[in-house]
Amino acid sequence: MRTIKIKSGITISYQDKGKKSAPVIIMIMGLGAQLTVWPDELYFGLVAKGFRVIRFDNRDTGLSSQLEQFGSPNLFKIWLNKRLPIKSRIPYTLDDMANDVLELMAELKIKKAHLVGASMGGMIAQIIAAKHKKKVLSLTSIMSSSSKPKLSASNLKLFLQLAKHRRAQASRDGAIHYNIRLNQLIGSPAYPQDELALRKQATLGVDRAHNPQGFNRQLAAITASDCRQHLMPKIKAPTLVIHGNLDPVIPVSAGKLTAVQIRKAKLRIVNGMGHNFPPALMSKMTKWISKHVKKAEQKRAQKKLKKAVSGKR
Repeated sequence: MRTIKIKSGITISYQDKGKKSAPVIIMIMGLGAQLTVWPDELYFGLVAKGFRVIRFDNRDTGLSSQLEQFGSPNLFKIWLNKRLPIKSRIPYTLDDMANDVLELMAELKIKKAHLVGASMGGMIAQIIAAKHKKKVLSLTSIMSSSSKPKLSASNLKLFLQLAKHRRAQASRDGAIHYNIRLNQLIGSPAYPQDELALRKQATLGVDRAHNPQGFNRQLAAITASDCRQHLMPKIKAPTLVIHGNLDPVIPVSAGKLTAVQIRKAKLRIVNGMGHNFPPALMSKMTKWISKHVKKAEQKRAQKKLKKAVSGKR
């Protein structure tokens, strides 16, 4: 693991593997999730495919800067602020988090990259791909959405179930239990993980870093964000959308809509997958992303060759 201070003053913890001359893939994780939530099989699998792969902790997550000076935001007021003229303090936005990625690229002297984003990370990647086209070579949006968060009957039930355990996060054991329960509720029905594996994963995560307030501030950023649907047609990078048909957090319809809104986007619906990365699917997911990125690289090379040939005439 390495750390680097970006232009905004935030310190980012990241991992950078693969040849420096190889095409770069930057992996952007979701709400409250550390870089370690990207499965090693997927991360190192992409490195083995010949890419330079970077995964990092978003601000307020893991070993990156914890922005405690903002305190705990009032999520209800922020939600109302989008609907009524009520002023509420927002610690930061998804655009700020997108800027963190751009500043990380600048510090690492990366001019262009392939972006892979999961859940909230997919939202951040979409913003970058739409607003900073020249920086993005391809986009992979996993279990994400292009619209505002919606409270359906199914995810309301999920949030109520999780609310029972959130207060217990103050203690190490409580935090571990919460993480286990979270992954049981949002996991993939067709690819269940036993509690021992979930406990090991939760323990490693909690012992590495634990910041419930950071989760709330990131959630505030999502809640306060505008609908991105008007941005989707602006995305020109080759796009792959991956979504589980049994996702209880962001419904599969959101993934389908995202793919429709982005020109020539490829959609892959994964049967039996929820809102997680099932170990049994990581070999396939590595193959899907690798194939998508390599195809984008081939198109880029063809364009360069065509430009060079036309320039000689």
